[in-house]
This record gives sequence, C-alpha cells and structure tokens, in this order.
Amino acid sequence: MNKYKKIVSFLLVLTLFSSCSKNWLDINVDPNTPSSTVASVQSRLAWIQHYYLYAQGTAGTRAGFVTQQLTFSNSTASNSMVAGWNPMSGMSTTPYQFFFVGAGANFQDMEEKAQAENAYHYLGALRVVRAMGFMLMTDWYGEMPYTEALSTVNTPKFDSGKIIYEGCLADIDKAIEYFNMVQPETAAPLSAGDSWNGGDVSKWLKMCYGLKARWLNNLSKKTSLYKPDEILAALDKAAKSIGESTVIAHMDDPTDNIGDILFADPVKTSIVFNNAGMNSNTFVTKWYENILTNFDNKGVEDPRADKMLPWAEFGVPKRFVRTKGVDMQSNIRMNAGPVASSYNDKSEEIESNGRKVAPHSWYINSANTARWGDTVYVSLRSSSIGYDADVSDIRRWDDGTVAASGTFYSRPDAPTHLVAYPEMCFIKAEVLFNKGDRAGAFNAYKEGIKAHMDLMNIKLNSYGKINPSKSPMEQTKIDDFLKNGIGTAADITLPKIMVQKFIALSFSQQNWNDMRRYDFSNSVYPGWAVPYEYTVTAAAQIKIPQGKQFRRVRQVSHEINYNADNLKASHPNALSDDIWSFPVWWDIKE
Repeated sequence: MNKYKKIVSFLLVLTLFSSCSKNWLDINVDPNTPSSTVASVQSRLAWIQHYYLYAQGTAGTRAGFVTQQLTFSNSTASNSMVAGWNPMSGMSTTPYQFFFVGAGANFQDMEEKAQAENAYHYLGALRVVRAMGFMLMTDWYGEMPYTEALSTVNTPKFDSGKIIYEGCLADIDKAIEYFNMVQPETAAPLSAGDSWNGGDVSKWLKMCYGLKARWLNNLSKKTSLYKPDEILAALDKAAKSIGESTVIAHMDDPTDNIGDILFADPVKTSIVFNNAGMNSNTFVTKWYENILTNFDNKGVEDPRADKMLPWAEFGVPKRFVRTKGVDMQSNIRMNAGPVASSYNDKSEEIESNGRKVAPHSWYINSANTARWGDTVYVSLRSSSIGYDADVSDIRRWDDGTVAASGTFYSRPDAPTHLVAYPEMCFIKAEVLFNKGDRAGAFNAYKEGIKAHMDLMNIKLNSYGKINPSKSPMEQTKIDDFLKNGIGTAADITLPKIMVQKFIALSFSQQNWNDMRRYDFSNSVYPGWAVPYEYTVTAAAQIKIPQGKQFRRVRQVSHEINYNADNLKASHPNALSDDIWSFPVWWDIKE
C-alpha cells in the first residue's frame, strides 16, 4: 500500500493547484513547484475530508441497494446487480480507492506536519477520519490491512475485524485527548482547514462521542463486549440538539467543473448526487415508499415523504405527481423493468414502437408492453448548475416540464448528516427499549423523528416554496404525524424504532450495519424481504446461498491481484464466490 502514498502525494498537490474551488479547497502556493512538502495541514485536511466523505457516501448509496431503500433499472450495471442481491466485483472498488488512495495516503505527511507545528486539533481531526475510514473498511470488507496498511510494506498483512475495531475506538479516544489540548498560537487554527465543523472543537468532541456510541452499539451481538451503560454514557457527551450535529454543507457551484483525481466528479457537491442524482436509472422501492407513506399502518402520511420521494410534472395543464416505489417482491426486474421514462417535448405526435405519443407527454421507449406503465416511476435524477451547466438543480425536459424534482439527499447542494443528533436519539431509544425502559425509549424515539424533520427543514427553508419536494414541511403536518402517526409509549416497539432510524439515516452505511445486526428480520423491519429475483436466480444463490444474507463485500481486485497470499490467509472463504454471505467480525454472535 506504500505505492498509494507515492502516487497520491503528488496527485494531491496537483489537485490542490488545479482546483478552482473556493473556501476549504483553496490553496495559495506556487503552482510551478508542486511537491508534497508545500501542502499545509489545513489544505491537506480539507482534501482528506473530501476523499473520506466520498468513500462513505458511495458506500452508503450502494448499501441502499442492499437494504432496498433503492433499486435500479434492469441491466448488468453494478448497482442493478446489487439491487437484485447478485453482486459483482464493481461494487467493491470505489470506497476502498477513495479512502486509501485519496485520503489514507496523506495521513502520515499530515500527521508529521501537524506534530511539528503542535497543531493538536488537526491531529485530533486526522485521528477521527482515520478511525471512520478503517471502520468503514471493516464494515464493508471484514478483514483488512490495518496495522501494516499505509506503511512501507507493499503487501501488508490482513488484520481481524476485532483488531480494527479496537484500534478505531482507541483512535477516537486519542482524538478526544487532542481536542482537549490547547494549540499554540503559532499553529494553524482548525477553522482554516476544517470543512466539516468549521473549526468548532466542541462539535468535534460531540462527534467523537457520537461515533463511540454508534460503534459500541454495533457490538450488540457480542455478549461480553456489548455494554449498554457505556453507550448511554457516550450519548451523554454526544450531540444533544440538531445544532450540535456534524452536518456537511455542499454547494452547486458553476466553477466546480474540474473534479477530483479519481473520478473527475465535482468536489463540492453532495456525494449522493455524485452517486445517484447524476443519472436517471436509480429509483426508490415500494418498501421505502410504504414506510414513508403509511408507517405503522395508521394512515397518517409522514411529511418527509414529499421531500424524500421524487416528483415530476405530468399532463396538460401540468401537475406534480409523486413517484411510485418499485415493488422488489414482484417480477418487474425479471421482465426488463423498470425502464427510465422518455418524454415527447414536441408540439406534435411522435411514434414510438408502433404507437402514437401525444405532444408533451411521457412514454416508455420500449416494445415490451409490460413496461409501458413504468412512467409512474420517477428517478432520483437531479440537475446541476456546475456539472450539467443547467440553470438550476431541477431536471427538466426541453419544453420546461419537470422531469425529476430531485430529493432531499440527492440534490447537488444536499447536506450530508454525517454524525447527527437524530441518530443519537435512535441509538438511545434502542438501548433503553432493550433495557426495558419503554417510556424512555418512546421519548427518545419521538425526539429522533422530530429532530430529523427539524434538521431537514433547516435546508428546506432555504429553498422557499418551489415545488412539493423542494419546500419546507408544514408544522401542522409535523405535529399531526408526531401526535397520530407514530404510536405511544404504550405501544412502542423495536421495529418502530429501527424503521424510523432507517428513514433518518437514508443513504447511510449504518442502515446496512443495523439490518445485519438484526439478521434482516422482517419482524424488526416489517414488510421487508429479499428481492424476488434473488429467489429465482441461480448465480445470485451461489454468491449468497439460500438461507444466508448479504453480509459483506468481496475484497477489491487490488488485493486479489497484488496481495493474494495475505488475503487468502485472512479468511477461509476470502477467495470463494460466496464470501459475500459471511458475516464480518461484529456481525458474529458470541
């Protein structure tokens, strides 16, 4: 892995010099003499944060296909195969690349420079990103190079998930120690390079304790290690309001068109936009639609449904219609669906596959008549002022009709709720419920729902009233849902807590972690089931044998091709086709 450090120490500097980015991604040095030594701690931290964020954002979006928040048009594309629980190697690579190549390869240089300057807060931030990155790697792949990773060893040994877990928790403790230190005035202030919390050390400390609570709670299958009171103690020092959350602001900047060194994607936009909002092939599932529109079968719609499900304009006169979710328990994807819609933006009829299409109307450009009804599915597609050179972030057809409204998390300027107060509430609710404190669990559960709505409304209020998706939630609807749609302390259940946590953590890797912790149980996630196509696809059942579940991601080709001996020694089935079905360390009951 030392090769990554050699490559990226140069590429990072080139990226810094070529970028037109403002704020955190600016650097003022001589572009004619790039070298690793000129990158300051503040400029290096901003890029490390960016590349880690891309790794976790990509992992979270892809996890959405595993957990059936999302699905994809029928094809052999990697995301489509994952949605059908028939994964392919293309799923594996991006989180690994962005963490190791974009972020991790710069850890040592930044640490050395920060130590030389006594920039303790940068050392703390670096420990946090390092811990988050390696925890993501073990969540994703299981056994990973860790103690020898990013060293001078070209073929590092693989460490167990237990060693990685313990190391990441130790890094968080060390970060807390650094954040509690006073930097000398000669050191760069954290505010000069921190793109996550703007240099607010108190937010970093709350983030550290929030991560501890998250990771300690992920040990729920480890009888000897799972300690509810320690989780509650960590929560007591984590965010206790939405204002104490770590929320990443993104921008749709017209000048953001150079891109990063790996994918050339814009660097300021939401990672979910980069992964899902750029294309027309990603849709929400019927299960996800159901939990937003009729949670707990009370007939009270969640006001977040309008914001988290996409809309489009239909008819003459035009009217906004919200998407339907794709039923993954049906045979739709075995029958070439869903198909992304087309639109006749002309003022005269056109012909498509032997039928007439009226002016200014939607249609499916396919001879398969079973697909002609797929116009009810609106993709997560957004547009971008920077990436698409559009006038706004709303995707429109040439006649101005809205093709897709985008959704709260998939727009280019959508926020990333990295470690936020709503998650803390749901962790507390789960712990208290399992301890038998139903009243406490309900209060935390209700507060988590409210906090997520309030957090969303901060961004939604900045838009004004543009369309049903891009407008704030009305307080009367929020109040009605909290009063009549979520139940009471008398009927609080674990499924209610976990489903509401799933909604609040949409596009998060943590949702897959939670589903694994509860063994994909439809008792915990009512209405959830493996996709129908998996049950009738022999190739999928080789990778994930019947009776098993989607438990990890197969290791990337870099390790298979260049570190095969160590990879083989890391797990008895490391190179087997069914490695996808083997639990990672924290997912094994003990």
